Formats: sequence, structure tokens, C-alpha cells
Amino acid sequence: MLVAGFPADAFGTNCYVVATAPGEQCVVVDPGIGVVDRLDALLAEHRLHPAAVLLTHGHLDHTFSVTPVCGARGITAYVHPADRELLADPGKALSIDPAQLFGGRLPYTEPEDVAELTDGATLALAGLEITVDHAPGHTGGSVMFRLPGAGSSFEAEQLCLTGDVLFAGSIGRTDLPGGSLPTMMRSLRDKVLPLADDTVVLPGHGPATTMGRERATNPYLRQVMAGRQAAGPTRGL
Repeated sequence: MLVAGFPADAFGTNCYVVATAPGEQCVVVDPGIGVVDRLDALLAEHRLHPAAVLLTHGHLDHTFSVTPVCGARGITAYVHPADRELLADPGKALSIDPAQLFGGRLPYTEPEDVAELTDGATLALAGLEITVDHAPGHTGGSVMFRLPGAGSSFEAEQLCLTGDVLFAGSIGRTDLPGGSLPTMMRSLRDKVLPLADDTVVLPGHGPATTMGRERATNPYLRQVMAGRQAAGPTRGL
């Protein structure tokens, strides 16, 4: 299995590609702001052919390049229905005016072909089997993607692309439109904490980590395990 990625220049959003092997089809996860050229180079390096784009949620720093990536190849973008409206109007969930980011103009268009994600569904894409976990709190439609990690460079039984649900040492902020701290805490309890300790976590921002490390050290997970309410985080768009 091939798993590769890089952080976007804007907001450090991680864009990932996942494939069974070089030279095969792949899925692209969270193509953010200004990533098209670097993504094209990564695809060419590994001779990969995108079959779909998966979005962990609808924030602009994770979705900005979805239309050029999908449109150039005639492929589908997948997003949870609770964040579907953000693909049409990403400004609804921004903490700042889009004009402040783009000099008064938002050069963004909605992708033509969008499919909706369902909690617990298994997607069969590019020869991969990817399980969808709806984990709201950062946004109403935040999801995580789980898949077997055997044969990857991480040498793990399971990989989990967590978007802005879980980071190394932190979690996604919950103070933006559509966010909810109590909902996030339930997602951490019901969706994140059941993951096995050897699960490799590939977050939407920052370095990879493992569930064992986060269970032992992440202050938000420790508060959930202790049954306490956490203070709201401030990381993310």
C-alpha cells in the first residue's frame, strides 16, 4: 500500500493520496488551498490515477482544490450530507471574511459530481476498502476514514485519516459555525477512543501519531476518559 501526502502552504492542511501500490488508481483526501501543482507532481512521481476525492469535512482549507482535481479527471467528490452546503458556500463556516483571504474575490466553484457519505459505510474505491465514521463536533459533517494499513510504510493494522477530529496532542476547534464542543466530546468517546492503540492516525493538520500515544497523552481524550468536560480547542481554520 502507498500512503503519501504533504501540507498545503495555507493553514498547513494535510493532503493525502492512498493507493494499493504505485502505478495504480488512488483516492485523494482533502485537497486544500494551492495544492494542485504539488499534488500533480506527487501523482506523477508514483504514477497514480485518482479515482475519487474524499473530504473529511467542508471547511475551505480542506476543500478549496476539490473542483480542479475532480474536474480535470471527471471523478466524484465525497462529503457527508451535513457539510454538503459548505461545498456550495464555504463562507458559511469561516471564522474570517473570505475577502480577507483572497483579496476580495473567492476563486472557488462547487464540484459537479458530489456523492454523500454515510456513517458506517464501506467505500470500495481504487481497490481499497474505506470505512466512514461520522464524527461531528468540528463541523456537523466531519468524518474519519479507516482502512487496513497492512503493507503500508506505517506497518500498522489500521490507518485512520481523522481530518480535524483528532490531532497529535489536540482536537479540532469547535467554536466555528456548525461546531459543538459537547458533540465533539461524544465523537471522541464513541468514535475515537474505541480505535485500537496501534492505529496510525493521519490528521488534517500536523504530524502522524498513534491512538496509543494519544490515549496516553492527549489532554482532550484523557478528559473524556475521566468523564470531564474539556475546554474548547482553538486549532484549525
